[in-house]
Amino acid sequence: MKISYKWLKEYVDFDLTPQETADALTSTGLEVDALEEVETIRGGLKGLFVGKVLTCEAHPNSDHLHVTTVDLGKGEPQQIVCGAPNVAAGQKVIVADLGCVLYDGDKEFAIKKSKLRGVESLGMICAEDEIGVGTAHDGIIVLPEDAPVGQPAAEYYHLDSDWLIDIDITANRADALSHYGVARDLYAWLTQNGYKTSLHRPNCDAFVVDNHDLPIEVTIENPEACRRYACLSITDCEVKESPQWLKDKLNVIGLRPINNIVDITNYIMMAYGQPMHCFDADMVKGHHIIVKDNNEGKKFVTLDGEEHILGEHDLAICNEDEPMCIAGVFGGKGSGTYETTRNVVLESAYFHPTWIRKSARRHGLSTDASFRFERGIDPNGVIYALKQAAILCKELAGGKISMEIRDEYPTKMSDFPVRLNYEYCDRLIGKRLGNDVIKRIAESLEMKVVKEDAEGLDLLVPAYRVDVQRPCDVVEDILRIYGYNNVEIPTTLKSSLTIAEDADKEYHKENIIGEQLVGEGFLEIMNNSLTKASYYEETGFNAYPWEETVKVMNPLSADLGVMRQTLLFGGLESIVRNVNRKAQNLRFFEVGNVYKYVKEKWSEESPVKAYVQDHHIALWVTGKHIQGSWAHPDEDSSFYELKAYVENILRRIGVPQGLLVCTNSDNNAFDKALVLKTRAGKALVEMGIVNHKVLKSFDIDQKVYYAELDWTGLMKATRKNKLQFHEISKYPAVSRDLALLVDNNVEFAQIEEIARQTDKKQLKRVELFDVYQGKNLPEGKKSYAVNFILQDETKTLNDKAIDAIMQKLIKNLTNKLGAELR
Repeated sequence: MKISYKWLKEYVDFDLTPQETADALTSTGLEVDALEEVETIRGGLKGLFVGKVLTCEAHPNSDHLHVTTVDLGKGEPQQIVCGAPNVAAGQKVIVADLGCVLYDGDKEFAIKKSKLRGVESLGMICAEDEIGVGTAHDGIIVLPEDAPVGQPAAEYYHLDSDWLIDIDITANRADALSHYGVARDLYAWLTQNGYKTSLHRPNCDAFVVDNHDLPIEVTIENPEACRRYACLSITDCEVKESPQWLKDKLNVIGLRPINNIVDITNYIMMAYGQPMHCFDADMVKGHHIIVKDNNEGKKFVTLDGEEHILGEHDLAICNEDEPMCIAGVFGGKGSGTYETTRNVVLESAYFHPTWIRKSARRHGLSTDASFRFERGIDPNGVIYALKQAAILCKELAGGKISMEIRDEYPTKMSDFPVRLNYEYCDRLIGKRLGNDVIKRIAESLEMKVVKEDAEGLDLLVPAYRVDVQRPCDVVEDILRIYGYNNVEIPTTLKSSLTIAEDADKEYHKENIIGEQLVGEGFLEIMNNSLTKASYYEETGFNAYPWEETVKVMNPLSADLGVMRQTLLFGGLESIVRNVNRKAQNLRFFEVGNVYKYVKEKWSEESPVKAYVQDHHIALWVTGKHIQGSWAHPDEDSSFYELKAYVENILRRIGVPQGLLVCTNSDNNAFDKALVLKTRAGKALVEMGIVNHKVLKSFDIDQKVYYAELDWTGLMKATRKNKLQFHEISKYPAVSRDLALLVDNNVEFAQIEEIARQTDKKQLKRVELFDVYQGKNLPEGKKSYAVNFILQDETKTLNDKAIDAIMQKLIKNLTNKLGAELR
């Protein structure tokens, strides 16, 4: 929000410098992002002076140039060559002295000593448009006789610079989206800090209805969306350029002047925070304004020439035949105010913030008006703004107010009642301010004291303070005016011992795993929990069905329409971005929430139970594992590399051997994948090669290996486990290999499970190191070469003990899987 320092002083009396004003506003919570001196006329007329033409003679080498001598009040007159047809001796003129910089749009040029057709020229006699004081270029500026020679042009034109205060307005401070709104906060700060001040704004005494020649009827068909609608008509207006003072005010804050009527509505909005719209009265067919929704399918062209199709829930300002305006967002083409307009209708209204926000997002429109309506304006400022606009229309356009104000206000919006206890205020702030201070600040913020007793105040908070409806909100308001810096930091710290709960332990483990992955060469990424609906709606993934997707009722865009079920797609977006920038060897990990809608859990008593949120950790590996090494040939990343990273995580968090069962995954988001489940069947880890069709849809030409760990489930599964470390065994391990002939449908995971059930003490590791299918094997059979590592922690294993374990193992594999030794 850009605030003019000079404009601000019209509403509140103060003598603070611009910097002191910025500091005061920041202390009240209106953080000033920038403070910049601005000039009404670019360059501030520096280097321009009032001069007197002493002589004027025809140029010897030109039929249109003149050679003049000009007195600038600083010694010898200066010779200046001038081409204006109206230059003459004796005139008072504006002269650009040597070194002066003039501007032509974005270009600038300095006045230098030069020769024109062989005659030396030491300056320039200026026209209006050349220095920015007007638009005329038919001749030089001729000043009155009493203009003092040598006076700087900035003084002659009473040019004064202004300061632009750029405030970062937070979403809850809709009341500060105007100069008067900022003035209210500054007034409260000045009052609290002992400055003599007053807050004021123009009265409406000049508002008088001139006739009743153009009455306008108003009908509100949707009083929920349009809480208040007021309008009046003004006839015989002359639509023309605004006066300089109005153009200057708008230019300073970055608004482009259009014409006097439109500029008045923009001025009122920036002055008092009430967005307004002006209609050409001839476009209001039937002289009847209807505020309604249910305009679905109707085509509507906005003032910028873009065509929009209205939806069922778009609130529109209509005449008896068609929409004229998307309420609170954008006016329609043809319904605005143009040079041919003579009669106008001024609109001042209060629209429900949610309706305006949805329409603005739906059509991709964002205007100064919608920005304010979306956050909530002052419903009780509607009529004041309308009267002020009407007064200015009479003054600047010569119009006549031609109807009584039509004010449709179906349900009055009241101020917010709040009970504030002094003790509660002091406790929340951490300092006793005193009852008088609390009351004074509340009143300076325009809160009405309905009742006061020894315990506290009964307040009525103005309706424009949509963010102040609870006692804690009032305390926050009081504290920001009192000053956070005025609350002393205590010298003692009161604390109590706390015990680390499960959530703390899980977060600690999460940090440990993050550090481990970074040490293994991973980079952490963070993606939005909101993602594209097309990832789930159009792909048909069996693990991420569209029916289980959590949909956003009011999405900001098509790319943020649903909550993610998996971390997969966000990581693929990050991979695409990096690969497109020549970073192809990537290891990413992300820690984040995933969401699911479980219809079976829904009930009227507790609908929220149907929405499930889990915490996951995901890994992505793609590109080369080794590249450009002198000691090792280039090597592609592989699934086994990813599997090792996952096993390291499981080992680090204390997942015991045998807790998880490994099987093939049927998730069609992968080409091939494994899933680790608990014995109860809950999947906790899934890892594999991302489906090539998915990669193609992301325009990724290299394999991507992906693993997703259900961190919530893993923490539950390992909550009672204690991670213990022990010395490396002093006794050697023994390695034995078996070549097993098994049926084609037998998986290594089955062999591993049987082996671990056979011996849970000495068997330390089971690894598959070869698979063979082909010649010399019976049909329907394959050969697994499996390595078994045996070790006793208390003694050296002898051949007898080793053979006993291996024979028992072979027997179990034969009985349960029909395995044969090759």
